[in-house]
Amino acid sequence: GADLRRADLRGADLRRAVLRGAVLRDADLRDADLRGAVLRDADLRDADLTGADLRDAVLRDVPVLPNIDAAILAAVTDGVGELNMSDWHMCETTHCRAGWAVHLAGKAGKALEEKFGPAVAGSLIYAASRPGKPIPDFYASTSAAMADIRKCAEEASCS
Repeated sequence: GADLRRADLRGADLRRAVLRGAVLRDADLRDADLRGAVLRDADLRDADLTGADLRDAVLRDVPVLPNIDAAILAAVTDGVGELNMSDWHMCETTHCRAGWAVHLAGKAGKALEEKFGPAVAGSLIYAASRPGKPIPDFYASTSAAMADIRKCAEEASCS
């Protein structure tokens, strides 16, 4: 139940920390080590989880998208969908990387976004879908994000 809103926790070692019910709203958790942390019922709204390690973190109701980057790549190269990193959701067919993760996760993704906001929802979906991999940079340019999506989709297909 700790109140850590707006805390600068960049690179913090929070392995196995029990953060159940903690208020981490707007906290900077970039590159934080949250392996095995208990985040159930934590308020993560608008926290920055870029590069955070969420392996084995205890979360609740987070959808998993198998081959998430390949799914996003297919959605944005099918001639209908587009990637645009300037906004989370521009319309039903144009989203940023986190927006696509939320969109492709359906109702469960939407519920997560309503609870935590788009960046955290996208981060949690990525963490659950790509265990052991860092959370992507949701603030990259469209071209940089697309290059990373392609690279990650290719790596996943080679695994």
